[in-house]
Amino acid sequence: MKVIKKGIVLLVSIIFVASCKNINKPMATIKTPVAKKVPKELVKHNDVRVDDYYWLNNREDKEVITYLEEENTYYNTLTAHTKEFQASLFSEMKGRIKEDDSSVPYKLNGYWYGTRYEVGKEYPIYSRRKGEESAQEEIIFNCNDIAKDHDYFNLSGIAISPNNKLAAFGVDTVSRREYTIRIKNLETGEVYKDVIEKTTGSSVWAADDKTLFYTKKDPVTLRSDKIYKHKLGTPTSEDVLVYHEQDETFNTYIYKTKSKKYIVIGSSSTLTSEYRFINTDEPDSDFKIFSPRERGLEYSIAHYGDKFFILTNKDQAYNFKLMTCNESATAATNWKEFIPHRENVLLEDLDIFKDYYVLSERENGLNKLKIVRWDTNKGYYLPFESETYTAYVGTNPDFNTSILRYGYNSLTTPSSVIDFNMDTQTKEIKKEQEVLGGKFKKENYRSQRVWATARDGVKIPMSVVYHKNTKLDGTSPLLQYAYGSYGYTIDPYFSTVRLSLLDRGFIYVIAHVRGGEYLGRKWYEDGKLLKKRNTFTDFIDCSKYLIDNKYTSSKHLYASGGSAGGLLMGGILNMAPELYNGVIASVPFVDVVTTMLDDSIPLTTGEYDEWGNPNDKEYYDYMKSYSPYDNVTAQQYPTILVTTGLHDSQVQYWEPAKWVAKLRELKTDSNLLFLDTNMDAGHGGASGRFEALKEVAKDYAFLIDLEGKIDK
Repeated sequence: MKVIKKGIVLLVSIIFVASCKNINKPMATIKTPVAKKVPKELVKHNDVRVDDYYWLNNREDKEVITYLEEENTYYNTLTAHTKEFQASLFSEMKGRIKEDDSSVPYKLNGYWYGTRYEVGKEYPIYSRRKGEESAQEEIIFNCNDIAKDHDYFNLSGIAISPNNKLAAFGVDTVSRREYTIRIKNLETGEVYKDVIEKTTGSSVWAADDKTLFYTKKDPVTLRSDKIYKHKLGTPTSEDVLVYHEQDETFNTYIYKTKSKKYIVIGSSSTLTSEYRFINTDEPDSDFKIFSPRERGLEYSIAHYGDKFFILTNKDQAYNFKLMTCNESATAATNWKEFIPHRENVLLEDLDIFKDYYVLSERENGLNKLKIVRWDTNKGYYLPFESETYTAYVGTNPDFNTSILRYGYNSLTTPSSVIDFNMDTQTKEIKKEQEVLGGKFKKENYRSQRVWATARDGVKIPMSVVYHKNTKLDGTSPLLQYAYGSYGYTIDPYFSTVRLSLLDRGFIYVIAHVRGGEYLGRKWYEDGKLLKKRNTFTDFIDCSKYLIDNKYTSSKHLYASGGSAGGLLMGGILNMAPELYNGVIASVPFVDVVTTMLDDSIPLTTGEYDEWGNPNDKEYYDYMKSYSPYDNVTAQQYPTILVTTGLHDSQVQYWEPAKWVAKLRELKTDSNLLFLDTNMDAGHGGASGRFEALKEVAKDYAFLIDLEGKIDK
């Protein structure tokens, strides 16, 4: 096959039906996109890697855009027969959602704040009511009006001034997570001329109602590295830099304690944290270090009375413990133990109220909420009976209350928002998620937790859900999902869109692989750095368990993951492609070595504690051993759908683009390979609540089509 270097398209046609397995589809003729090869030598530690597709990393190059557009055309042409079904899926998913939905209001400083949606509208309306929930509504932001001239829109970080008269807010219209902060007068509706660009979107008001602290991002790396102070009505050019985080592996941020007494600057990397603070009524004072950073020491702080409470891993408390200190002596040498470390319980969070504190814990993978009185130190756990569920502390900004708001859902139970009276130990379900359409009944679905044995003997938990009529005899299609990085746990949660798979006979499985914190901090430590391969092999061993135990077979097994979960997809595709009939890799991080060697790429240097620094040969060699792009080989791969966004700030579009180009070059099968690039959006995809469903519908149509189950 001859490739013209200045061209992008292979001068041969493929017959679509030839690449389809077990599916009766119409024939379609389309040219396969093939990226030109421009060899570039990448040398490190005397090791030479030749990257033929390095040139794709320039989004300003018209030839790059042409290639991405031709990949989109290829994908759209060869999936054209599913477009009507995608539209049907979208309508089905949308039909389960209450369009005129609203959140349960929460109380803050004398007002009840809430969010609601209107029928047919994509974006939320933020509003508040003074004094009582039944008071007249005051609309703060109608995002549908603000977003109308933008392809992408996200409003974030609403901060209300202490006098309730002003709202600072951040807006992103590109999806690079760079927000412009504006300030609105809630009494007059005027949006002030103050414009603060390239921020995280979040901000904090001092007690004087005119001083605003915010976080700036580096324009190249997008690292949050500077805290500024802005005085209302003054030019942003006069804003004062109050903190600059010089360490490129750290990010910085700012917030106010729930007690409202302190404004806190936080700095953190994957393994280390540090805080500074001032009184909210002294905005022009100098920030004082809470306790200097120590490599490997993680801590977070909360304030109550005349003390700080510190959630920390100090003294090898890998599952964290709670310590305390006086306001006037905050260095780590002054911390005293309050709740000791427990080997089998991960202490995840602390919420403070006037009369109680609430601990968020995780034991054997399950969420637990413990409520304790300050005065008696007597506590109790909220009862949760399901084998697989998700429970979490909700929005509780009010300090002087006995009501704890928490959320609960499971794989088969829609989400509930619950107010629990900590005095009377009674609860009120404020809202249970409505599943419209008249077809959903929770008793029609089954969930369970099963454990696979990994190749090193470790038991790997999986959360499983399916329709009660689905056969567990090896013939049913199964979608296996995982993330497995940064200690981020994917809890077994309810999903209305997932019903479109379950109702068509799919089994859905969340594999709680190492790299998350499902089974505690060690679960995370055993899936990062020089143990990262455990994440991939855990997923593969879970797949083998599901096949061996007749949940499915390799002809009906599918896998999906996004971002770092997309890296997981790339890893399993190279290591065990024969196990899967199809794989979806969303915004996948697949060119690990090259990206981690380029400290100009957004977020790279802050990732060293997660993946390792490849400037160190040991980490370089280990990364290279699993990096999906570096390990594509001449072998058979299943049908693959890869998605990305041109403006993605976290996983640059060229990683999946290069990966697909190399897969096309080397794979020995005739299975379909798709690259679908959203030319308008970034890491999170579409911004509207319904537009995002269209992307899910595309993914689901891909899977259902491979199963030959598209509705006639």
